[in-house]
Amino acid sequence: MMKQLHKQTSVNQRRDEEIPSSQSYSPKMLKHPRSLPRSINYLFKEQRLLFILVGILIGSTFFIFQPTLSRLNPSDPTTHSSLPSSIYHRNQDSSSGSSGFFSKRTFPGRVPAGIGRKSLRIVVTGGAGFVGSHLVDKLISRGDEVIVIDNFFTGRKENLVHLFGNPRFELIRHDVVEPILLEVDQIYHLACPASPVHYKYNPTNVMGTLNMLGLAKRVGARFLLTSTSEVYGDPLEHPQKETYWGNVNPIGERSCYDEGKRTAETLTMDYHRGADVEVRIARIFNTYGPRMCLDDGRVVSNFVAQVIRKQPMTVYGDGKQTRSFQYVSDLVDGLVALMEGEHVGPFNLGNPGEFTMLELAEVVKETIDSSATIEFKPNTADDPHKRKPDISKAKELLNWEPRISLREGLPLMVNDFRNRILNGDEGKGL
Repeated sequence: MMKQLHKQTSVNQRRDEEIPSSQSYSPKMLKHPRSLPRSINYLFKEQRLLFILVGILIGSTFFIFQPTLSRLNPSDPTTHSSLPSSIYHRNQDSSSGSSGFFSKRTFPGRVPAGIGRKSLRIVVTGGAGFVGSHLVDKLISRGDEVIVIDNFFTGRKENLVHLFGNPRFELIRHDVVEPILLEVDQIYHLACPASPVHYKYNPTNVMGTLNMLGLAKRVGARFLLTSTSEVYGDPLEHPQKETYWGNVNPIGERSCYDEGKRTAETLTMDYHRGADVEVRIARIFNTYGPRMCLDDGRVVSNFVAQVIRKQPMTVYGDGKQTRSFQYVSDLVDGLVALMEGEHVGPFNLGNPGEFTMLELAEVVKETIDSSATIEFKPNTADDPHKRKPDISKAKELLNWEPRISLREGLPLMVNDFRNRILNGDEGKGL
């Protein structure tokens, strides 16, 4: 035992002699510094470099050769099989090119993998109505998240039922005359009864617009007001430009709607100038199409429903008053172009094709039943004698103009009305 202890002591003494007295012992001194050859050896070991090169090659190949949206054929009916055919039907005229929601402008060239348009969170007030539901379809189809606010005074759940299972769609039953707080990027404000039958009963222009402008201010959203050609009243200028201030009876039967929309435009511009809210203003002219109310008092829906029911068409006055009629998909394209553009407006959105009521009745007869008859009744109060939009401003600044003629669009509306009437669906829709 003593011999082993002596040997251990001798070994320790020799180690102490090998270490210079000027240096203190540290474990770090015994570690070998990493050299470049050792790092390279680690990289090549177990074929690590080969896996890295293969990964880069696969990623580059996917980026270069991935299929592009530009190869989609807009005229292929299978492309939009999940979307309502009434919305995307277009006249594929070779001289004008594709003119639907999925036009050539929609998919400009190659879209690299991982690079695309930013999805937006959008509120559409009145989104269960006639125009609103078609707008919602377009926004959903391009990949946005859409929240519909509607109190169903004139809107219908049936207009949106095909979207109920979509994770990017949300429906809130709410009246815009009461405030609501949501986090959104854009607000399309369509909530307002737009036909005489409804707006005389429940005018909501001012308070609803005020609340939605307040929401836009709080969350920094862009706000689009759907105003109306009725702001021009019974116009003394023809056709009507956006610079025309109108000829409106402020105490007439239609003034709750006419002056309400004029006030809504005033509020919108005040929020723009005073609170720096991004706003857009659209003045919508007569619009028709599927999902329109069957009995809302507007001339196109009245004529179509009456002829399908084998009733005479009601013409008020002498039938020489004029209107212009745009198909709903043209209007929706214009609203989106306005929202996405850089111009506040107001912009006239309508079809400049002008028809007298008697001419419209003839087109309806040609489309549905040539034996249909006409019944004349006294004209209503403050009914405008002429209505035709000047859309030069929209053409120049929004690159927008309507593409669907009355004779092309009317059959689509007739098919929808006929199905609903024959199936006993007398529900409303705005």
